[in-house]
Amino acid sequence: MRTTDSLIHRIRQCLTVACVIILIPAVVVAGPDGPAADSTALETIYAAEWEWALREDPLTASHLGDPRYNDRWPDVSLASFERRHAHRQDVLKQLDKFDPAKLAPDDRLNYRLFRRQYELDVEEFPFHWHLIPLNQREGIQDAGSLADVLRLATLKDYHDWLTRLDAFPAYLDATIVLMREGIRRRIVLPRIVMERVPHQIARQIVSDPEKSLFYKPFRKFPDDIAEADRTALIAAARQAILEKIVPAYRRFAEFFEHDYLPACPGKVGAWQLPRGKELYEFRARQFTTTRLTPQEIHEIGQREVRRIRAEMELIVKQVGFQGTFKQFLDHLRTDPQFYYKDPNELMAAYLIVCKKIDPQLPKLFRKLPRIPYGVEPIPEHIAPDTTTAYYRQPSADGSRAGMFFVNLYRPEVRPKYEMEALSLHEAVPGHHLQIA
Repeated sequence: MRTTDSLIHRIRQCLTVACVIILIPAVVVAGPDGPAADSTALETIYAAEWEWALREDPLTASHLGDPRYNDRWPDVSLASFERRHAHRQDVLKQLDKFDPAKLAPDDRLNYRLFRRQYELDVEEFPFHWHLIPLNQREGIQDAGSLADVLRLATLKDYHDWLTRLDAFPAYLDATIVLMREGIRRRIVLPRIVMERVPHQIARQIVSDPEKSLFYKPFRKFPDDIAEADRTALIAAARQAILEKIVPAYRRFAEFFEHDYLPACPGKVGAWQLPRGKELYEFRARQFTTTRLTPQEIHEIGQREVRRIRAEMELIVKQVGFQGTFKQFLDHLRTDPQFYYKDPNELMAAYLIVCKKIDPQLPKLFRKLPRIPYGVEPIPEHIAPDTTTAYYRQPSADGSRAGMFFVNLYRPEVRPKYEMEALSLHEAVPGHHLQIA
């Protein structure tokens, strides 16, 4: 499970900012009552907020390899979002005490990055985006995939996972409360997006507990886990899946089909949400880091489309294609020469692309991550509903590599000519050098 709600998405952004801050050491030359004191005070705030973020989102802590909160799910109650909003406002008041102009250059950059993230969080809150805790790509319907990133090594690790399984119904019920409030406020995603979710939920309603995603840690144990303990753990896992996980998903399936999906609008666009225009303008500022209006961004996009279209038409002539531009696009989409016949061929080709990219990196970058990355297929149970590729960050302690996931579902619609660009963006230098 990558992100289940706005809280988790935001906290992960904060953690990314915190990582940047950690990587930018402050260079202080002033006396103890000047920039040096401010630097120490800011570092104290950053460290405290890092710990706060991990406590608030145990899922991110688990993804980062921090086991301290492996026995719990996030608090996604309505009150918890109000509490976190108030906390961020308090932190911004603390930041108001500092004069950025008087900070050392590195501290000033850290300050700006950190403050911007918290200001965005506070500005977003009135739109109540946390009332949309899932979509067709990710959410509580895929919660069991958390097992893919856990490294269970001790008896306590396994008991923590069992505790999480026992607590799952309460986590799911709290998610339903969020979604009901979203229905009441008309803050829901379009039906065309959400109608993919019911079959994702249905996959979690298993009769054989060993087919559940939640069972994965019990398929293989470390050597030092005694046989008697293994037997007890397996029995407890089977019971939790059949008595807690599956009934919870049955309730969720009924709610989603009968209550939630009918409330999802048939049309698309932020305009139909409460304060939709303001939300769209906020997203434009958030994702572009500019003050450009959506209309101005749209006009830039139109100019770029015209420019790229002209380049494409030149290429059509250069390759000697006989036909219209539309026919050329149809040719790219339908000619078998541009596609692999089966998933294994597609996977092998991605590996080759990455192997070609890797030796070029030292020519362009002075510093490269020590943590490696791998290439794996996107799990079959989510492949039909997700993107062509994505990246998963490594654990913070380096015990788990970064991973470039590629979609092998229906290779006949995944052209060869997009593989290099995807690999450069999602893996290296892309997200792996960005995050690892």
